[in-house]
Amino acid sequence: MPPQDALTVAVRVKPGASRDAVGGRFDGPHGPSLVIAVHAPAVDGRATEAARRALAAALGVRPAAVSLRTGAASRDKLFLVDRPTPSCPTCCAACATEPPGEDRPGLATVTPGLDIALLLGAAVLLVAVGAVRLSTRLGVPSLLVYLALGVAIGEAGLGIRFDDVDLTRTLGFCALIVIIAEGGLTARWSTLRPVLALASALSTVGVVVSIVVVGVAVHLLLGLDWRLALLYGAVLSSTDAAAVFATLRRLRLPPRLVATLEAESGMNDAPVVLLVVLLSHSGWSHPWWYEVALLCYELGVGAAVGVGVGLAGTWALRRAALPSAGLYPIAAVGITVLAYAAGAVLHASGFLAVYVAGVLLGNARLPHRQAILGFADGLAWLAQIGLFVLLGLLVAPGRLDAAVLPAVVAGLALVLLARPLSVAVSALPFRVDLREQAFLSWAGLRGAVPIVLATIPLSQRVPGAERLFDAVFVLVVIFTLVQTSTLGPFARRLGTTAPAEAAEIHVETAPLERMRADLLQLEVPPGSRLAGVHVDELRLPLGASVTLVLRDGVGFVPGPDTRLKTGDSLLIVATGGVRDAAERRLRAVSRRGRLARWFGEYGDEAVG
Repeated sequence: MPPQDALTVAVRVKPGASRDAVGGRFDGPHGPSLVIAVHAPAVDGRATEAARRALAAALGVRPAAVSLRTGAASRDKLFLVDRPTPSCPTCCAACATEPPGEDRPGLATVTPGLDIALLLGAAVLLVAVGAVRLSTRLGVPSLLVYLALGVAIGEAGLGIRFDDVDLTRTLGFCALIVIIAEGGLTARWSTLRPVLALASALSTVGVVVSIVVVGVAVHLLLGLDWRLALLYGAVLSSTDAAAVFATLRRLRLPPRLVATLEAESGMNDAPVVLLVVLLSHSGWSHPWWYEVALLCYELGVGAAVGVGVGLAGTWALRRAALPSAGLYPIAAVGITVLAYAAGAVLHASGFLAVYVAGVLLGNARLPHRQAILGFADGLAWLAQIGLFVLLGLLVAPGRLDAAVLPAVVAGLALVLLARPLSVAVSALPFRVDLREQAFLSWAGLRGAVPIVLATIPLSQRVPGAERLFDAVFVLVVIFTLVQTSTLGPFARRLGTTAPAEAAEIHVETAPLERMRADLLQLEVPPGSRLAGVHVDELRLPLGASVTLVLRDGVGFVPGPDTRLKTGDSLLIVATGGVRDAAERRLRAVSRRGRLARWFGEYGDEAVG
């Protein structure tokens, strides 16, 4: 802070004048500034010294009383003037500037808009983080809490007006890149490989079936023209990666079902985005076979780009000797974003490239792998929060009443007709029983992706696009609330839960990193044959061991003769090479007990 008998004067220096002159006004970053033209070069500090002397002469003080406060490397400077004379206010008035004094804003308030934005953004972020725990207790999806938070601070709440559709679409795509990358990084190839064909069918054939069924339904029931009706179907045909990842990972389900739904949500954005863009344009300039070939090109080249970038990134991270462990997570996420950008530059599917690159990186034995996964998880949460709050800001609550009927009609057509039919058609070549088909049909969750896709026709000024956006918003709120709250009971009713599945715990410990091992958690649920089995009767493969048992809130290190009981929680350390074998053995004992091998049970996942 300057002394009370000192003045702060903002100056804009213009070197190169024929003579020194003080006068004129310039609105610079420090506020209204005096313009001082000096006969001095623009470099080596002589211009600053000339400005100091010219300012001293204009204010009627000695040059020694004027010192530079800030701005030595730029033309915008702040000078500190000691012992001002009465001529200073007159000069400032003649120069049409504000008299410098104690009420002049300091450096801390030169960006008041940014300060308010940071304050509001930090408050929203912290409230959203706290809402995760509250939503878990209440059983309400946290994604809906974020939407409500956006609406609350928007035009109908705090009065923040936001209607930039193009910016929303751009930021929405950026958020989806991070979310899909995190899904790929945490996907296990051993569970993804058996369901890759089924997930691919759901992402292509299933999408087409869903578009046609929803389009026909809303055309007949709502009287929409075919173009807008098919846009309804296209926008709603994509499952949402954020909703799927956030919901399914809270449930104990067979890895086969989880991997199918996560892979589908990671891959179906590519064809859907292309179809929505095509339908949003006024007319098709190419025959249908060209569009089909273009779709195949986008998917094929996008997958190839993801493989190339993922393998190159794995090779680089394994051999890079980065000076800080914190750089590895940044580099890994940067590689997935590079995959998207490379695919987009080649006019291929960047979203598919992100997912493929993420799968390759996540299944490689990279340095500080757990730190990478933790960092990606945090970024994905931040992307989800920002995306849903932004979408809540964009919506106009006053228009939502008129969107309830089309939202309910389109939602019922999607959930009761389109999704089950698309799953049935896609699963025809595969051995998927009816119970799993029913669960796949109900678990096709919609979230932010349909709302982001609805901004595409809205930005293209398609007739009826505003009503489409409102209907999709209402549909996502209603059906996400209904589906996520009933998904667990529905899975238990179908018998598709797997409470004895081991779940990976993401921790960062140096010994596990050096051993290339994973830490798994397993609970002994009611009805599991694990109850009554001794630890040594588990016959885990060499490289896997039960290290801790938690029973009635008390943890202890088990011995070979420790008998497991219902409700026990087990911590198991397994090296990467035997993890799958250990999980199969635990699954087999949970089904048939200690004599599982004698009964021919080897813990393989049921295919149908």
